[in-house]
Amino acid sequence: MSRYAQQCIRATTGMGVGSLLVLLAGCASLAPATPDSNAGLPAQYLNQTADDAADAQAVAGLHWQQFFADARLRQLIGVALENNRDLRLAALRVQEAQAAYGIQRSQSLPTLAASAQASRSRTPADLSLTGQAITSSQWQAGLGISSWEIDFWGRVASLNEAALQTFLATDAARQAATLGLIGQVAQAYLGLRELDERLQLAQASEASQRESLRIFTRRFEVGAASRLELTQVQTLLAQAQSLVVQLQQQRAAQLHTLGILLGSVVDVAALPPAPLLADEAWLVPLQAGLPAALLQHRPDIVAAEHRLQAARANIGAARAAFYPSIRLTATGGTASQELEGLFKGAGRAWSFAPSLSLPIFDAGRNRANLNLTQVRQHMAVAEYENAIQNAFRDVSDALAARQWLTQQVAVQQQALTVQRERVRLSRLSYEHGASTFLEVLDAERSLLNVEQQLVQTRRALLASQVSLYTALGGGSQQVAPAPLLNEPALPDTATQAFPLAN
Repeated sequence: MSRYAQQCIRATTGMGVGSLLVLLAGCASLAPATPDSNAGLPAQYLNQTADDAADAQAVAGLHWQQFFADARLRQLIGVALENNRDLRLAALRVQEAQAAYGIQRSQSLPTLAASAQASRSRTPADLSLTGQAITSSQWQAGLGISSWEIDFWGRVASLNEAALQTFLATDAARQAATLGLIGQVAQAYLGLRELDERLQLAQASEASQRESLRIFTRRFEVGAASRLELTQVQTLLAQAQSLVVQLQQQRAAQLHTLGILLGSVVDVAALPPAPLLADEAWLVPLQAGLPAALLQHRPDIVAAEHRLQAARANIGAARAAFYPSIRLTATGGTASQELEGLFKGAGRAWSFAPSLSLPIFDAGRNRANLNLTQVRQHMAVAEYENAIQNAFRDVSDALAARQWLTQQVAVQQQALTVQRERVRLSRLSYEHGASTFLEVLDAERSLLNVEQQLVQTRRALLASQVSLYTALGGGSQQVAPAPLLNEPALPDTATQAFPLAN
C-alpha cells in the first residue's frame, strides 16, 4: 500500500477493535480476479535509438528543477505549482476522495453510542388498577451497537477497497495534473521565448529597412534611384513592420496564457536573463527506456489501474448482495426507578438482537446492479488499455519529433548561412550595377523568413524534449504528496487570476 493510503488510513481511523470483532468482520471477498490487459505494447518505441533503450527509472526520478536548466523557467514553474487553480482543485479532489474513503471505511466497525434516558409520569386514579394516582420514575444508561452488518461475504470490505482505489486514483490524477502543468508552463515559456527572438529579428529587419528607405529617399531626390526602387524599399519596410505588429500581438496573447497557468502576477522583465533557444543548456538529455516502464511511471496509467481495481471491488460488493445480510443490534447498561439505583448491580439490563435478511424478490435490482458493475469493469479495462496506448503514442511522437527536428535545425542552419551570403552578394551585385534592386529585396525577404523558421524549429525541438519528459512520467517519483485532511490545509484561494505584467 502506498504512503498516501497509509496516511489516509491514519487520518480516518483512530479507534482500536477487539479480536472478536475483527474475526467476525474479516471474511473473503467475492470480487473477481483482476482481468488481463491486452494493450499490445511493442518491445520498443518507434524511432528509438540504442541509447534511448536504457532504463527510464532515471527519468521518473529526475526532478523538474534538474531537467530545466533555465533559472527563469524554474522560477515560473515554482510559481505555477503554488498558485495554479486547476492544480489546487486537483488537490482538493484528493481530500474529497480521502473523506469519502473514511466514511465508507467506518462501516467496517460497529458504531458504539452511549445513551441516557430519564422519564417521570403520573397515572390518574381513574386509570390506575389500584384506584389511586401513581407517580413513577425510570432511569436508564448504557452503551449500544445499532444495526452493525457482520461482513461474512465481504460486501463492506469490497466497498472499502473500491473507495480506497478511488482515492489512490484521484491522487495519481493529481500527480498527472502536476506533471501536465509543468509541461504546459514550459511549453508556454518556450513559445514566449520564440516570439521574443522572432520579434528581435523582425525589429532588426525593420530598422535596417528604415535605414535603406532613408538612403533611397535621398537617392531618389537627387535622381540616383528610380521611383520603382523607392517603392520596393517601402514595400519591404511595410512587410517588416507588419510582421513586428503581428508578433507583438502574439506575444501579448502568449503572456496571457502563461499568466493563467501561473495564477499570479509575475513581471517577466524582472526574472533572470534567459538563454537563446540555440543554447544547449536548456534541458538535460533524456533516455526513453522501454514501453513496459510506462506502466509504473506514468501517473495517468497508474490512475487508470486504480480505477480498474475499484471497478473489480464493486463487482464483489454487487455479488455479496445476493447473500444473506446479518446485522447486530445490542445494548448493555443499567435501569432503575431511582437515580441511585443505576449504580447497583441489580439494575443491570441488556438486549441482544441479531437479524438476518435474505433477498427473495427484488424485481431484478441486484442482478441489474451486478450487470452494471461488470460493464463498468469492462469500461475500466478499455480505459486502462487506451491510457497505455496513448502514452506509447506520446513517447513515440516525442522521439520522432526530436529526431527529425534535430535534422531540420541542422539543415536550416546551413540554409541561413547560405542565405546571408546571398544577401551579401546581391548587394554587391546591385552596387556594381550587375543586377536590379529587386534581387536584393527578394534576398533580404528570404533571409528574414529563414531566420524566423529557424527560431520556430529550435523552439519545436525544445518543445519535443519537454513533451518526452512529460510523456515518460518524468519526475513522477518526485511529485510532492497531496495535503491530506489531517495535515495543514491548502493556502487561501485568491478570488481572481491576473495576467503577467509585460
